[in-house]
Amino acid sequence: MRGYTMLSPTFIAMVLGLAMPLVVLFTLSFWLQEYLDFIRTFSFANYFEFFHKPIYRKLLLKSIRISGIVTIATVLLAYPMAYFIAFRIKKNKLVWLILITVPFWTSYLLRVFAWKIMLGYNGVINSGLISLGFISEPLAFLLYNPTSVVITLAHAWAAFAILPIYVSLEKIDRSLLEAARDLGESAWMTFLRVTLPLSLPGVIAASLLVFIPTVGDYVTPSLVGGPRGIMIGNVIQSMFGESQNWPMGAAISVMSMFTVAVIISLFLWGTHSSRKRIA
Repeated sequence: MRGYTMLSPTFIAMVLGLAMPLVVLFTLSFWLQEYLDFIRTFSFANYFEFFHKPIYRKLLLKSIRISGIVTIATVLLAYPMAYFIAFRIKKNKLVWLILITVPFWTSYLLRVFAWKIMLGYNGVINSGLISLGFISEPLAFLLYNPTSVVITLAHAWAAFAILPIYVSLEKIDRSLLEAARDLGESAWMTFLRVTLPLSLPGVIAASLLVFIPTVGDYVTPSLVGGPRGIMIGNVIQSMFGESQNWPMGAAISVMSMFTVAVIISLFLWGTHSSRKRIA
């Protein structure tokens, strides 16, 4: 009985903070709205509108594609840093980890605005390239497109990818690497056949930590994406904001969560099958 008493605060917090909002969102998606009044009648009208308007599906697929590219780019950038700290740094690893997270102590908005300044028409990158003589006039394609969204999101979520990969690499038994080298494996093949497979749990965790939140991001696309960088999160924010159509926004949110859940399930199933074949 004492155990249940100790667990009850956590359980209540999870119900109120996680389950209840999802239940409310799911229920709201089946309602209708007339001006500012909710019509509490069960209806699939919002979901019919979602499937009958191609713009919603296109934006959802575009968001998934952008988030997938962000995830791949972030993991590829984070892995070498995590590997360097885990295998090359012998002392003061905690200091290195703290230094990695220092840029993320600032506001998320400030970091997005910083990238907007750097990628702008008269920003740091264009000014630097002009001063070095590589270009004669500023590059207009650096800002307000999906590429700028990918760059900004990859930087914003880098620390969330570095840390789980580092933990996974740090747990690898170094004797396994020595055994592989003693058996004649090169450093590259040892990495491919020993280090990388053993670090996959960290890579998978990092991928999920980056992919899930970036699909629904709307701040970064609004500030650096422009019209060509709009994602599904911007539509949801508009439905709950200017459009004042909460039931439609809830329906789009539910469909987005369902799609992401399916993709993650397929991803985890594929990685599990691959690891079984490797084992």
